Amino acid sequence: MTIKNKSTKEEFIKGNLVNKEIQLSTNCITGDRDHLLDKLRQAFKKAKKIDIIVAFLMESGVRLLEKDLKDVLNRNVPIRILTGNYLNITQPQALYLLKDILKDRVDLRFYNISGKSFHPKAYIFEYDNKDGDIFIGSSNISKSALTSGIEWNYRIRKEDNELDFQCYKDIFEDLFNNKSIIVDDNELDKYSKSWRKPKLFFDMENKEKTEEKIISYPKPKDAQIEALYKLKKFREEGFDRGIVVAATGIGKTYLAAFDSSKYNKVLFVAHRQEILNQAETSFRIVRKTNNTGFFSGNRKDRNKDVLFATVQTLGQKQYLCDDYFKEDEFDYIIIDEFHHAVADNYQNILDYFKPKFLLGLTATPERMDNRDVFEICNHNVVYEVRLKEAINKGWLTPFRYYGIYDDVDYNNISFKNGKYDDKELEEALMINKRGDLILKHYNKYHSKRALGFCSSRNHANYMAKYFSEKGIPACAVLSGEKLEYCIGRKEALKKFNSGEIKVIFSVDMFNEGLDVPSVDMVMFLRPTQSSTIFLQQLGRGLRKHKNKKYVNVLDFIGNYKKANLIPFLLTGVIKNIDEKSKKTIIPTEEDFPEDCHIDFDFRLVDIFKKMREEQKKIIDLVIEEYYRIKHELKRRPTRLDMYKYIDDNIYNNIRTKSKINIFNDYLGFLNKLEELDEEENRFIGTKAHDFIVKIETTAMTKTYKMPLLLAFYNNGDFKLKVSEEEIYLSFKEFYKKPSNAVDLIRDKNGKNYKEWGREEYLKVAKNPRNAFINTAKEFFIDKGETYEITDELEDYVKNKYFISHFKDVIDYKTSEFYKKRLEKREELNK
Repeated sequence: MTIKNKSTKEEFIKGNLVNKEIQLSTNCITGDRDHLLDKLRQAFKKAKKIDIIVAFLMESGVRLLEKDLKDVLNRNVPIRILTGNYLNITQPQALYLLKDILKDRVDLRFYNISGKSFHPKAYIFEYDNKDGDIFIGSSNISKSALTSGIEWNYRIRKEDNELDFQCYKDIFEDLFNNKSIIVDDNELDKYSKSWRKPKLFFDMENKEKTEEKIISYPKPKDAQIEALYKLKKFREEGFDRGIVVAATGIGKTYLAAFDSSKYNKVLFVAHRQEILNQAETSFRIVRKTNNTGFFSGNRKDRNKDVLFATVQTLGQKQYLCDDYFKEDEFDYIIIDEFHHAVADNYQNILDYFKPKFLLGLTATPERMDNRDVFEICNHNVVYEVRLKEAINKGWLTPFRYYGIYDDVDYNNISFKNGKYDDKELEEALMINKRGDLILKHYNKYHSKRALGFCSSRNHANYMAKYFSEKGIPACAVLSGEKLEYCIGRKEALKKFNSGEIKVIFSVDMFNEGLDVPSVDMVMFLRPTQSSTIFLQQLGRGLRKHKNKKYVNVLDFIGNYKKANLIPFLLTGVIKNIDEKSKKTIIPTEEDFPEDCHIDFDFRLVDIFKKMREEQKKIIDLVIEEYYRIKHELKRRPTRLDMYKYIDDNIYNNIRTKSKINIFNDYLGFLNKLEELDEEENRFIGTKAHDFIVKIETTAMTKTYKMPLLLAFYNNGDFKLKVSEEEIYLSFKEFYKKPSNAVDLIRDKNGKNYKEWGREEYLKVAKNPRNAFINTAKEFFIDKGETYEITDELEDYVKNKYFISHFKDVIDYKTSEFYKKRLEKREELNK
């Protein structure tokens, strides 16, 4: 029969395929009526050995096989997986999830021959009876490939075709053993840090997300998977507190809920009730429990599985006692927005409770007052994903940033102690000419939901009034007494989500704790000098949302202090921005997150250039920092104070320059500023001064020197001679703190340090004893059973100033060591 008409021919073929039952071999899997997943599950159940080779792995595929993989783990079945990393199709979180499920049971590797394509897809199973199956074809480990796509695969049964089975098996052995690299934690960290979401991924992701069933509770995803893996490993190493730094929108609250789910009693602390309310919902879903409560305001719940507390209430010392809570009441404590944790009420909570684990969560650990948040957790950053990396990985929405010239002359506004005069600033910003400029640019980008950040309550109210009078539905959301155009936060968000209000103006109410993914515009309407606040406000618009391809950012910039640093903040990398701004005015395109558009008015470029030319000498900035910190503390800063609170960019400028590094001779620095007491002045140029400098500049690759020095310090009763017993007790006390014990834990001979006695600790103490003899022999004497400091210091060691400076050096050097250890870890992950 001949069919001439094309459409008739197509209908004929289609009808025959539908009506005729196609007879398939049980070895054929076509993805039309049957899919590979069911066949794999049957094979997993009886396998005694499993080898998998696929071009790529995706989180969705690993999730599908999660129960099967757990069964493999429980039955001690060895499993090897070889995958590709070409074009970044393999998702890092898929690999973290695999390693978390299978632990040490899996031998995971990347194909490692450059310039050669890698597209195999085969699943090799060996069974008890020396039989086996190979499923070979087109299916990678992804949801669509295993359950819904047209994927052709064929089963080779060993008993039917042993020659072909062995051929594929031998080739796998060669590829796995000779043409691969092991994906250990370090290799996976490197891959994750460099991974960027490939362009072709967007279509693939859409396929992965279609027809997903609605479930009653969520699963960890993306960064959460990576962070959970790191947290588990972190605790296995003996740490009891750490920080997760993750850009806004990553899902830090759910992460905390997942990680704490196996702990009986959990405390969640935040500084706003709205944050607690959102967190309580997340925890109830993850833990599948209603046994939650609040400790804030008039509500004082206790004896709950999960308690949500405001820091303002719980941080009061009247509640931090056995009458309310025991020190070990909670197994797991979460401090949300951890950059606030240096405040007194947070410190009260941190000092009182003794949980099994404490987790700090923050998107922006750097504070505008430079107080060191990292120091609270001994610089133990468990996991970190900043803005640029999160956008590059497709976890956050890209932004289109417009730097708009604002002709307000900030030189006419008083500036003192790091900030502009509130009243003068308010008057300069609340003028119709500036309102016209803001409205003009707002109208340009057709926003449906915008946030505007203002300098003061009056400024926010003025902007809400101005927009409303111009026909744009707007309001102000403020703390404290309500103004004319101000409405409550809850009501504002309801109207904002419904579209009844198009713009919300605030001062700092929405810097944190706002979860409105549909925000499509953020407006900076005030001079922003804090990197923390800048990134918090930018982050308000970056949460992903259906049909939202990007967020518009309107920044109205004048000649205010530090305005020239804004281009560098947009890279998402805060470190060393002062130094970077001296070398160039605008970073290169590669420095910004992918798919982001940055546009500065040419007049702003001129302002940035002028600011760069006017930058002060570094030593003058150091002195300014000293007096700023002194003003904040209301006393002379110690070394540790200066180290904790000095601007990071200034510190990074001086740390490698011995002549201007004040930490190499802090006494000398204080002397030049005429900040020493009369009695302290007598130390200058003496043997005691030389000794302090020697300790300040001693090299530290491990913490071992500190407990040795603490033995001499003797809790303030300084000794020139210490016995081996005293050295042993000092080491034992020092290493009770898990963060101090990292060097021991990571040494193969030190993993059981908690069981150590005198002999083991004295063996470790030999290292610093020998080091000081080699590098400071003019001060230290080793007599075997005793370790001594030269009697030339005898006239000084009982002096309270000498003892104070000595202890300050130990505290500073320990804190410095923690920070350097963190930096080394970050460097390894690049």
